Amino acid sequence: MARILITGMSGTGKSTVLAELARRGHLTVDTDYEGWTDGDGGPWEEERMTRLLATHEDVVVSGTAENQGVFRDRFAQVVLLSAPIDVLLDRVTRRANNPYGKTPAQQEEIRRYTIEVEPLLRRSATLELDARRPVADLADEIEALVKASSPQG
Repeated sequence: MARILITGMSGTGKSTVLAELARRGHLTVDTDYEGWTDGDGGPWEEERMTRLLATHEDVVVSGTAENQGVFRDRFAQVVLLSAPIDVLLDRVTRRANNPYGKTPAQQEEIRRYTIEVEPLLRRSATLELDARRPVADLADEIEALVKASSPQG
């Protein structure tokens, strides 16, 4: 099984790493888009996620949702991307592909989630990577996990 979950706080670069993995030919799903949640950063649509994981042995999923633990046993690896809060806030204010994180209220929410939620993600992660590393390096490391976790391994 080569199902990999990339998780972490807003601004860690989950979508950027996922895009690099897709460019390299991996099947990827970014749960921040295309109706995987209610659009407000809520829980994953469980029926849809169940179908995805039941029909794809090789997929890299990216996202952070309050119900991701329901699916933990269906992922071979859970990779936590992490970075200091100042890096996260700088990234979310500069990014153009996602409006979340631009307002002071959203930035405070990111601070709070980093303190309260990131430790929970860390406990279920099989690997933590420093999100300040170059995207290609992060993708290389995750790609190695995909290959190592694959039945063809």
